[in-house]
Amino acid sequence: MTVSPALMRRIAEAAAAQTLPRFRQPVLVDNKMEGGFDPVTEADREAEKAIRALIGEAYPDHGILGEEFGLEGEESEHRWIIDPIDGTRAFISGLPLWGTLVGLTVAGRAVAGMMSQPFTGELFYTVGEGAHYEGPGGGRQLKTRGTTELSDATLCTTTPALFDALRRPAYDRVEEAVCLPRYGTDCYAYAMLAAGQVDLVIESGLQPYDIVALVPIIEQAGGVITSWAGGRPESGGDIIAAATGELHEKAMALLR
Repeated sequence: MTVSPALMRRIAEAAAAQTLPRFRQPVLVDNKMEGGFDPVTEADREAEKAIRALIGEAYPDHGILGEEFGLEGEESEHRWIIDPIDGTRAFISGLPLWGTLVGLTVAGRAVAGMMSQPFTGELFYTVGEGAHYEGPGGGRQLKTRGTTELSDATLCTTTPALFDALRRPAYDRVEEAVCLPRYGTDCYAYAMLAAGQVDLVIESGLQPYDIVALVPIIEQAGGVITSWAGGRPESGGDIIAAATGELHEKAMALLR
């Protein structure tokens, strides 16, 4: 099946209509995690409702999995995966490093996806034929940069504090080998990798809705994205994305 860029734009606009008016405004924050902090806001819930409505109208026979409202249409091999605000912590802190993620899987494989950052007016997407950017400065095709050496690489992760005692030493080995590490970027890091601005993203403990939308964008831009074990990344968990296959292989050697 073919997804149109126009649908991706409509989804981004519908989500933005719910998120932008609430960004940098006083918001009620609920905590979804007992014994920790996993924030959710009205903006998360209302944006997901708007996205579900559009997808349901366009593809009524498709399944939908969203962070806030779970799974419907489990029997369909076509499944849309939604994170209405990836980076809710950034959202409630007034930092424009969050984004709306919407991806499509067919039989479990990510084939189309978008990341929208409405505050900066940016849309990163693929519908299966190249990865594209629309925003300030116009539109262009996305392409990862050709970095092959860790010593030349810029690495992003949301925070090293998210790695547990087993994974932190593996991550630290990679960070010590790169030129520049940066923190706190959530989904925006993957968009910057596809855009040729950074070279590596390494994270742990992801859910499918954190990553599915970003997988085809990175792959169509020329990058490599897998689990730490080298498998497909759609299920989440421990994820590594790299600008080139050579860089991916070198980082994987340190993660092992």
